[in-house]
Amino acid sequence: MATVHGVIVTDRPERYAKQFAQHWAAKSTVTELDGDALRIEMSPDAVTVLRPKSGELHVEASSPEFGDVVKRHLERFGARDELTLTWAGD
Repeated sequence: MATVHGVIVTDRPERYAKQFAQHWAAKSTVTELDGDALRIEMSPDAVTVLRPKSGELHVEASSPEFGDVVKRHLERFGARDELTLTWAGD
């Protein structure tokens, strides 16, 4: 399966990464990686990595299909801030 990469422009990338991880914590394994990065594994085929950077949240998903799930959740969490996840190549 092809991994997809995307970016959300936001002044609160850590907040959205943490909120996503907390939302999925009961159904998945959440692992802290280097820095503030979080790896969320729903199954071996459904993994996302969230990397907060200055003014951006970098998102990696294990497949385009799981990427759609991640995108819907992150955009819903950030609806008030009108967040948009843009995948590379879109």
